[in-house]
Amino acid sequence: MKLKSIEKVHSGRYIHRYNITYEMESGAEKVYEMISRNPEITTHDELIGQRPDAVVMILKDASGEKILLNKEFRLATGEWVYNFTAGLIDGDEKPEEAAKRELFEETGLNLDEVTDVIPISYSAVGFANETNVCVVGTASGTIRKSDSEVEEIEAAWYTKEQVRELLKNARFAARTQAYCYAWAVEE
Repeated sequence: MKLKSIEKVHSGRYIHRYNITYEMESGAEKVYEMISRNPEITTHDELIGQRPDAVVMILKDASGEKILLNKEFRLATGEWVYNFTAGLIDGDEKPEEAAKRELFEETGLNLDEVTDVIPISYSAVGFANETNVCVVGTASGTIRKSDSEVEEIEAAWYTKEQVRELLKNARFAARTQAYCYAWAVEE
């Protein structure tokens, strides 16, 4: 497909909607609706995104036997969803700095060690170009309620057995569900 044009249709406070027109191999046009955190996309490079919008944390306790999950009320679905702790990267923050800040804001925990930073991936490639990086490591401390009044989050540590039970009936964010499945069935 060949990119023909990018047209901003609407700007909200945090999300902006675009129509992207492509020319298909047959010569016909395809108009694709998408959303972005970028308020001014005009080029292919801006569409791809060169810097992550958000950070996702895959964290275990010091023993490595428990994983941290947030049970969070998600406004877009109107229900509680299990997810990794995550948040937007502010300004020129490095992903590790954003991870430390977001972890403390959402859970009260401290980021003890970063063992890996997984490069940029897309959050919801079917309708958005939002990108994130995953920060992998360990955390400790006492879990407390999120300090944001607009986020209802119940963070907790889960064993593999507990995660296997959650996977049977609970709603998850897709990436969290996939990781938790792989982690919880390891022997």
